[in-house]
Amino acid sequence: MTMMTVLTIIYLFGIPLAVMLMAKRWPIIQKISPMVILYIIGLAAGNTFLASDTVTKLCTNISNVVVLMSIPLMLMGCNFKMWSTKAVAKTFLVGVFSVLCVTLIGFFLFRTMAHNAHISNTNYAKISAVMTGIYIGGIPNLAPISKAVGLPQHLFLMVSGYDLIVTGLYLILIVFFGEPIIRRVFKINHVKTEEVETELPKDETSVKNQKLRHVILNRAMGILTAFLVVAISYALSLIIPLQNSTAVIIIVLTTVSLLLSLTKPVKRLEGTFDLGLYFVYVFCLAVATMVNIHDMEFSKHLFILYYIAFAVFGSLALQIILAKIFKINGDLVLVSSIALINSPPFVPMVAAVLNNKDIILPGIAIGLLGYAVGNYLGIGIFMLLS
Repeated sequence: MTMMTVLTIIYLFGIPLAVMLMAKRWPIIQKISPMVILYIIGLAAGNTFLASDTVTKLCTNISNVVVLMSIPLMLMGCNFKMWSTKAVAKTFLVGVFSVLCVTLIGFFLFRTMAHNAHISNTNYAKISAVMTGIYIGGIPNLAPISKAVGLPQHLFLMVSGYDLIVTGLYLILIVFFGEPIIRRVFKINHVKTEEVETELPKDETSVKNQKLRHVILNRAMGILTAFLVVAISYALSLIIPLQNSTAVIIIVLTTVSLLLSLTKPVKRLEGTFDLGLYFVYVFCLAVATMVNIHDMEFSKHLFILYYIAFAVFGSLALQIILAKIFKINGDLVLVSSIALINSPPFVPMVAAVLNNKDIILPGIAIGLLGYAVGNYLGIGIFMLLS
Protein backbone atom coordinates (compact mmCIF):
# COMPACT_ATOMS: atom_id res chain seq x y z
CA MET A 1 0.00 0.00 0.00
CA THR A 2 1.53 3.30 -1.11
CA MET A 3 1.62 6.49 0.93
CA MET A 4 -0.81 8.16 -1.50
CA THR A 5 -3.31 5.34 -0.96
CA VAL A 6 -3.09 5.68 2.82
CA LEU A 7 -3.49 9.45 2.66
CA THR A 8 -6.48 9.15 0.33
CA ILE A 9 -8.22 6.68 2.67
CA ILE A 10 -7.61 8.99 5.64
CA TYR A 11 -8.91 11.90 3.57
CA LEU A 12 -12.09 10.08 2.41
CA PHE A 13 -13.07 8.80 5.86
CA GLY A 14 -11.55 11.51 8.04
CA ILE A 15 -12.93 14.67 6.39
CA PRO A 16 -16.63 13.62 6.53
CA LEU A 17 -16.22 12.57 10.18
CA ALA A 18 -14.65 15.92 11.04
CA VAL A 19 -17.42 17.81 9.23
CA MET A 20 -20.14 15.82 11.04
CA LEU A 21 -18.54 16.45 14.44
CA MET A 22 -18.15 20.16 13.71
CA ALA A 23 -21.79 20.34 12.56
CA LYS A 24 -22.91 19.11 15.97
CA ARG A 25 -20.82 21.77 17.68
CA TRP A 26 -21.47 24.68 15.30
CA PRO A 27 -25.08 24.77 13.96
CA ILE A 28 -24.04 27.10 11.12
CA ILE A 29 -22.37 24.12 9.40
CA GLN A 30 -25.64 22.19 9.51
CA LYS A 31 -27.47 25.18 8.04
CA ILE A 32 -24.98 25.48 5.20
CA SER A 33 -25.22 21.68 4.80
CA PRO A 34 -22.30 19.29 5.37
CA MET A 35 -22.89 17.95 1.85
CA VAL A 36 -22.19 21.36 0.31
CA ILE A 37 -18.97 21.66 2.30
CA LEU A 38 -17.86 18.17 1.26
CA TYR A 39 -18.60 18.87 -2.40
CA ILE A 40 -16.44 21.98 -2.26
CA ILE A 41 -13.61 20.13 -0.50
CA GLY A 42 -13.82 17.21 -2.93
CA LEU A 43 -13.76 19.43 -6.01
CA ALA A 44 -10.83 21.43 -4.67
CA ALA A 45 -8.80 18.37 -3.66
CA GLY A 46 -9.61 16.34 -6.75
CA ASN A 47 -8.57 19.11 -9.10
CA THR A 48 -5.30 19.87 -7.31
CA PHE A 49 -3.18 17.54 -5.20
CA LEU A 50 -5.39 14.41 -5.47
CA ALA A 51 -5.70 14.45 -9.25
CA SER A 52 -4.35 11.04 -10.30
CA ASP A 53 -5.55 7.72 -11.74
CA THR A 54 -4.68 5.91 -8.48
CA VAL A 55 -6.86 8.24 -6.43
CA THR A 56 -9.72 8.02 -8.94
CA LYS A 57 -9.68 4.21 -8.86
CA LEU A 58 -9.62 4.17 -5.05
CA CYS A 59 -12.46 6.70 -4.85
CA THR A 60 -14.51 4.57 -7.25
CA ASN A 61 -14.04 1.38 -5.21
CA ILE A 62 -14.74 3.06 -1.87
CA SER A 63 -17.82 4.91 -3.18
CA ASN A 64 -19.26 1.62 -4.50
CA VAL A 65 -18.96 0.03 -1.05
CA VAL A 66 -20.08 2.89 1.22
CA VAL A 67 -23.21 3.68 -0.81
CA LEU A 68 -24.42 0.10 -0.31
CA MET A 69 -23.59 0.15 3.40
CA SER A 70 -25.49 3.41 3.90
CA ILE A 71 -28.88 1.98 2.90
CA PRO A 72 -29.33 -0.71 5.59
CA LEU A 73 -27.71 1.48 8.25
CA MET A 74 -30.10 4.38 7.67
CA LEU A 75 -33.21 2.25 7.29
CA MET A 76 -32.38 0.17 10.36
CA GLY A 77 -32.17 3.42 12.31
CA CYS A 78 -35.78 4.34 11.58
CA ASN A 79 -38.88 3.28 13.46
CA PHE A 80 -41.55 2.26 10.95
CA LYS A 81 -44.51 1.72 13.25
CA MET A 82 -47.84 2.45 11.64
CA TRP A 83 -48.16 5.77 13.38
CA SER A 84 -50.26 7.75 10.95
CA THR A 85 -53.90 8.71 10.85
CA LYS A 86 -56.00 8.70 7.69
CA ALA A 87 -55.17 12.38 7.16
CA VAL A 88 -51.41 11.70 7.30
CA ALA A 89 -51.68 8.70 4.97
CA LYS A 90 -53.77 10.72 2.50
CA THR A 91 -51.29 13.60 2.65
CA PHE A 92 -48.40 11.23 1.93
CA LEU A 93 -50.14 9.70 -1.08
CA VAL A 94 -51.01 13.15 -2.47
CA GLY A 95 -47.38 14.25 -1.99
CA VAL A 96 -45.96 11.19 -3.77
CA PHE A 97 -48.51 11.46 -6.58
CA SER A 98 -47.64 15.15 -7.06
CA VAL A 99 -43.90 14.44 -7.34
CA LEU A 100 -44.46 11.57 -9.79
CA CYS A 101 -46.81 13.61 -12.00
CA VAL A 102 -44.64 16.71 -12.17
CA THR A 103 -41.44 14.69 -12.72
CA LEU A 104 -43.03 12.77 -15.60
CA ILE A 105 -44.44 15.96 -17.16
CA GLY A 106 -41.04 17.63 -16.79
CA PHE A 107 -39.34 14.69 -18.50
CA PHE A 108 -41.26 15.35 -21.72
CA LEU A 109 -41.24 19.13 -21.29
CA PHE A 110 -37.42 19.40 -21.16
CA ARG A 111 -36.57 16.40 -23.37
CA THR A 112 -35.73 18.53 -26.41
CA MET A 113 -33.31 20.64 -24.32
CA ALA A 114 -31.70 17.44 -23.04
CA HIS A 115 -31.20 16.11 -26.56
CA ASN A 116 -29.77 19.46 -27.67
CA ALA A 117 -27.24 19.08 -24.85
CA HIS A 118 -26.33 15.64 -26.31
CA ILE A 119 -27.82 13.73 -23.36
CA SER A 120 -29.03 10.30 -24.42
CA ASN A 121 -32.58 9.23 -23.60
CA THR A 122 -31.20 6.61 -21.19
CA ASN A 123 -29.13 9.14 -19.24
CA TYR A 124 -32.06 11.57 -19.25
CA ALA A 125 -34.25 8.81 -17.77
CA LYS A 126 -31.57 8.28 -15.11
CA ILE A 127 -31.77 11.97 -14.17
CA SER A 128 -35.56 11.67 -13.83
CA ALA A 129 -35.18 8.54 -11.71
CA VAL A 130 -32.76 10.25 -9.32
CA MET A 131 -35.02 13.31 -9.05
CA THR A 132 -38.01 11.10 -8.27
CA GLY A 133 -36.09 9.32 -5.53
CA ILE A 134 -34.75 12.43 -3.81
CA TYR A 135 -38.02 14.40 -3.98
CA ILE A 136 -39.92 11.53 -2.43
CA GLY A 137 -37.26 10.34 0.02
CA GLY A 138 -34.95 13.34 0.49
CA ILE A 139 -31.26 13.80 -0.29
CA PRO A 140 -30.16 10.48 1.35
CA ASN A 141 -31.70 8.68 -1.64
CA LEU A 142 -29.44 10.56 -4.07
CA ALA A 143 -26.46 8.23 -3.77
CA PRO A 144 -28.26 4.85 -3.79
CA ILE A 145 -30.48 5.60 -6.78
CA SER A 146 -27.64 7.21 -8.73
CA LYS A 147 -25.64 4.05 -8.21
CA ALA A 148 -28.61 1.79 -8.98
CA VAL A 149 -29.37 3.36 -12.36
CA GLY A 150 -25.71 4.08 -13.19
CA LEU A 151 -25.91 7.88 -13.45
CA PRO A 152 -22.58 9.16 -14.88
CA GLN A 153 -20.37 11.03 -12.41
CA HIS A 154 -20.52 14.39 -14.18
CA LEU A 155 -24.34 14.25 -14.32
CA PHE A 156 -24.44 13.18 -10.67
CA LEU A 157 -22.57 16.33 -9.71
CA MET A 158 -24.81 18.45 -11.95
CA VAL A 159 -27.99 17.05 -10.42
CA SER A 160 -26.75 17.29 -6.83
CA GLY A 161 -25.31 20.78 -7.37
CA TYR A 162 -28.43 22.20 -9.00
CA ASP A 163 -30.55 20.42 -6.39
CA LEU A 164 -28.75 22.28 -3.60
CA ILE A 165 -29.47 25.59 -5.35
CA VAL A 166 -33.16 24.93 -5.96
CA THR A 167 -33.94 23.33 -2.60
CA GLY A 168 -32.09 26.17 -0.90
CA LEU A 169 -34.37 28.68 -2.64
CA TYR A 170 -37.32 26.44 -1.78
CA LEU A 171 -36.42 26.57 1.93
CA ILE A 172 -36.14 30.37 1.79
CA LEU A 173 -39.59 30.53 0.18
CA ILE A 174 -41.08 28.34 2.91
CA VAL A 175 -39.44 30.26 5.75
CA PHE A 176 -40.43 33.72 4.54
CA PHE A 177 -43.66 33.10 2.64
CA GLY A 178 -44.87 29.63 3.70
CA GLU A 179 -47.18 30.71 6.50
CA PRO A 180 -48.97 33.57 4.67
CA ILE A 181 -49.46 31.40 1.57
CA ILE A 182 -50.89 28.48 3.55
CA ARG A 183 -53.06 30.72 5.72
CA ARG A 184 -54.45 32.44 2.63
CA VAL A 185 -55.16 29.24 0.69
CA PHE A 186 -56.41 27.09 3.58
CA LYS A 187 -58.89 28.20 6.22
CA ILE A 188 -58.05 25.47 8.75
CA ASN A 189 -54.67 26.10 10.37
CA HIS A 190 -54.11 23.27 12.79
CA VAL A 191 -53.78 19.54 12.33
CA LYS A 192 -56.43 17.49 14.07
CA THR A 193 -54.74 14.16 14.45
CA GLU A 194 -55.43 11.08 16.47
CA GLU A 195 -52.70 9.71 18.64
CA VAL A 196 -49.52 9.62 16.64
CA GLU A 197 -46.87 7.18 17.76
CA THR A 198 -44.07 8.21 15.48
CA GLU A 199 -40.68 8.23 17.07
CA LEU A 200 -37.55 10.01 16.01
CA PRO A 201 -34.71 7.79 14.81
CA LYS A 202 -32.84 6.36 17.73
CA ASP A 203 -29.80 8.28 16.61
CA GLU A 204 -31.33 11.50 17.90
CA THR A 205 -31.43 10.22 21.48
CA SER A 206 -28.52 11.37 23.55
CA VAL A 207 -25.63 8.93 24.02
CA LYS A 208 -23.64 11.24 26.23
CA ASN A 209 -24.33 9.20 29.36
CA GLN A 210 -23.57 5.84 27.79
CA LYS A 211 -20.32 4.07 28.32
CA LEU A 212 -17.85 4.14 25.45
CA ARG A 213 -17.82 0.36 25.29
CA HIS A 214 -21.59 0.23 24.84
CA VAL A 215 -21.48 2.86 22.07
CA ILE A 216 -18.67 1.09 20.19
CA LEU A 217 -20.44 -2.28 20.48
CA ASN A 218 -23.66 -0.83 19.06
CA ARG A 219 -21.88 0.77 16.13
CA ALA A 220 -19.89 -2.41 15.44
CA MET A 221 -23.04 -4.55 15.48
CA GLY A 222 -24.75 -2.08 13.16
CA ILE A 223 -21.88 -2.19 10.65
CA LEU A 224 -21.72 -6.01 10.85
CA THR A 225 -25.47 -6.31 10.26
CA ALA A 226 -25.29 -3.91 7.31
CA PHE A 227 -22.38 -5.87 5.86
CA LEU A 228 -24.37 -9.11 6.07
CA VAL A 229 -27.36 -7.46 4.38
CA VAL A 230 -25.11 -6.21 1.57
CA ALA A 231 -23.59 -9.68 1.18
CA ILE A 232 -27.02 -11.33 0.98
CA SER A 233 -28.20 -8.74 -1.56
CA TYR A 234 -25.12 -9.22 -3.70
CA ALA A 235 -25.56 -13.00 -3.62
CA LEU A 236 -29.21 -12.70 -4.71
CA SER A 237 -28.23 -10.33 -7.54
CA LEU A 238 -26.06 -13.13 -8.95
CA ILE A 239 -29.02 -15.51 -8.93
CA ILE A 240 -31.65 -13.15 -10.39
CA PRO A 241 -31.05 -12.90 -14.16
CA LEU A 242 -31.45 -9.15 -14.75
CA GLN A 243 -29.15 -6.95 -16.79
CA ASN A 244 -28.91 -4.22 -14.13
CA SER A 245 -27.56 -6.17 -11.14
CA THR A 246 -26.97 -2.96 -9.15
CA ALA A 247 -30.70 -2.15 -9.23
CA VAL A 248 -31.42 -5.64 -7.90
CA ILE A 249 -28.94 -5.11 -5.07
CA ILE A 250 -30.53 -1.76 -4.13
CA ILE A 251 -34.07 -3.18 -4.13
CA VAL A 252 -33.10 -6.23 -2.08
CA LEU A 253 -31.08 -4.03 0.30
CA THR A 254 -34.05 -1.76 0.88
CA THR A 255 -36.50 -4.63 1.37
CA VAL A 256 -34.32 -6.65 3.76
CA SER A 257 -33.41 -3.50 5.73
CA LEU A 258 -37.08 -2.54 6.13
CA LEU A 259 -37.88 -6.03 7.42
CA LEU A 260 -34.94 -5.91 9.83
CA SER A 261 -36.05 -2.51 11.16
CA LEU A 262 -39.16 -4.26 12.53
CA THR A 263 -37.18 -6.80 14.61
CA LYS A 264 -36.37 -6.19 18.26
CA PRO A 265 -32.60 -6.86 18.11
CA VAL A 266 -32.16 -4.28 15.33
CA LYS A 267 -34.45 -1.78 17.05
CA ARG A 268 -32.12 -1.87 20.06
CA LEU A 269 -29.12 -0.87 17.97
CA GLU A 270 -28.22 2.79 18.39
CA GLY A 271 -26.34 5.12 16.09
CA THR A 272 -27.09 3.29 12.83
CA PHE A 273 -28.80 6.27 11.19
CA ASP A 274 -25.82 8.54 11.86
CA LEU A 275 -23.47 5.84 10.56
CA GLY A 276 -25.48 5.55 7.37
CA LEU A 277 -25.46 9.31 6.92
CA TYR A 278 -21.69 9.29 7.48
CA PHE A 279 -21.26 6.76 4.65
CA VAL A 280 -23.42 8.95 2.39
CA TYR A 281 -21.06 11.86 3.13
CA VAL A 282 -18.04 9.67 2.32
CA PHE A 283 -19.70 8.77 -0.98
CA CYS A 284 -20.34 12.43 -1.85
CA LEU A 285 -16.74 13.40 -1.04
CA ALA A 286 -15.41 10.51 -3.15
CA VAL A 287 -17.60 11.40 -6.14
CA ALA A 288 -16.71 15.11 -5.95
CA THR A 289 -13.02 14.20 -5.79
CA MET A 290 -13.27 12.24 -9.04
CA VAL A 291 -14.86 15.10 -11.02
CA ASN A 292 -12.69 17.22 -13.28
CA ILE A 293 -14.41 20.62 -13.29
CA HIS A 294 -12.42 21.67 -16.35
CA ASP A 295 -14.37 19.14 -18.43
CA MET A 296 -17.78 20.24 -17.15
CA GLU A 297 -20.07 22.44 -19.22
CA PHE A 298 -22.47 24.06 -16.75
CA SER A 299 -24.22 26.32 -19.29
CA LYS A 300 -24.80 23.34 -21.55
CA HIS A 301 -26.69 21.49 -18.81
CA LEU A 302 -28.93 24.31 -17.58
CA PHE A 303 -31.94 22.21 -18.54
CA ILE A 304 -31.24 20.15 -15.40
CA LEU A 305 -31.62 23.31 -13.28
CA TYR A 306 -34.91 24.15 -15.02
CA TYR A 307 -36.14 20.57 -14.68
CA ILE A 308 -35.34 20.45 -10.94
CA ALA A 309 -36.98 23.85 -10.30
CA PHE A 310 -40.07 22.68 -12.19
CA ALA A 311 -40.20 19.44 -10.17
CA VAL A 312 -39.75 21.08 -6.74
CA PHE A 313 -42.05 24.08 -7.09
CA GLY A 314 -44.46 22.33 -9.44
CA SER A 315 -44.98 19.42 -7.05
CA LEU A 316 -45.76 21.86 -4.21
CA ALA A 317 -48.29 23.72 -6.36
CA LEU A 318 -49.98 20.46 -7.45
CA GLN A 319 -49.98 19.18 -3.87
CA ILE A 320 -51.75 22.35 -2.70
CA ILE A 321 -54.37 22.03 -5.46
CA LEU A 322 -55.03 18.35 -4.65
CA ALA A 323 -55.13 19.14 -0.93
CA LYS A 324 -57.91 21.64 -1.57
CA ILE A 325 -59.83 19.05 -3.58
CA PHE A 326 -59.43 16.30 -0.95
CA LYS A 327 -59.79 18.72 2.00
CA ILE A 328 -56.39 18.05 3.52
CA ASN A 329 -55.07 20.37 6.22
CA GLY A 330 -52.79 23.13 4.89
CA ASP A 331 -50.12 22.88 7.60
CA LEU A 332 -49.83 19.16 7.01
CA VAL A 333 -49.46 19.74 3.25
CA LEU A 334 -46.54 22.13 3.73
CA VAL A 335 -44.73 19.93 6.25
CA SER A 336 -45.30 16.92 3.98
CA SER A 337 -43.71 18.72 1.03
CA ILE A 338 -40.65 19.73 3.06
CA ALA A 339 -40.31 16.22 4.53
CA LEU A 340 -40.40 14.55 1.11
CA ILE A 341 -38.21 17.03 -0.76
CA ASN A 342 -35.71 18.04 1.95
CA SER A 343 -36.05 15.05 4.37
CA PRO A 344 -37.35 14.80 7.99
CA PRO A 345 -34.68 16.93 9.77
CA PHE A 346 -36.25 20.05 8.22
CA VAL A 347 -39.72 19.29 9.64
CA PRO A 348 -39.25 21.04 13.04
CA MET A 349 -38.13 24.20 11.24
CA VAL A 350 -41.37 24.32 9.22
CA ALA A 351 -43.40 23.55 12.33
CA ALA A 352 -41.77 26.55 14.00
CA VAL A 353 -42.54 28.76 10.96
CA LEU A 354 -46.19 27.69 11.10
CA ASN A 355 -46.23 27.88 14.91
CA ASN A 356 -47.81 24.42 15.00
CA LYS A 357 -45.89 21.78 16.95
CA ASP A 358 -48.61 19.17 16.32
CA ILE A 359 -47.34 18.61 12.76
CA ILE A 360 -43.80 17.60 13.77
CA LEU A 361 -44.43 13.90 14.36
CA PRO A 362 -46.75 13.38 11.35
CA GLY A 363 -44.22 15.25 9.19
CA ILE A 364 -41.36 13.02 10.32
CA ALA A 365 -43.53 9.95 9.72
CA ILE A 366 -44.22 11.07 6.13
CA GLY A 367 -40.52 11.76 5.54
CA LEU A 368 -39.41 8.37 6.84
CA LEU A 369 -41.99 6.56 4.73
CA GLY A 370 -40.89 8.60 1.72
CA TYR A 371 -37.29 7.58 2.29
CA ALA A 372 -38.37 3.94 2.45
CA VAL A 373 -40.28 3.94 -0.86
CA GLY A 374 -38.07 6.44 -2.72
CA ASN A 375 -35.66 3.76 -3.94
CA TYR A 376 -38.46 1.64 -5.40
CA LEU A 377 -40.17 4.54 -7.16
CA GLY A 378 -36.92 6.01 -8.49
CA ILE A 379 -35.85 2.72 -10.07
CA GLY A 380 -39.40 2.16 -11.31
CA ILE A 381 -39.41 5.53 -13.09
CA PHE A 382 -36.11 4.68 -14.75
CA MET A 383 -37.48 1.38 -16.05
CA LEU A 384 -40.59 3.16 -17.33
CA LEU A 385 -38.84 6.04 -19.11
CA SER A 386 -35.78 4.29 -20.47
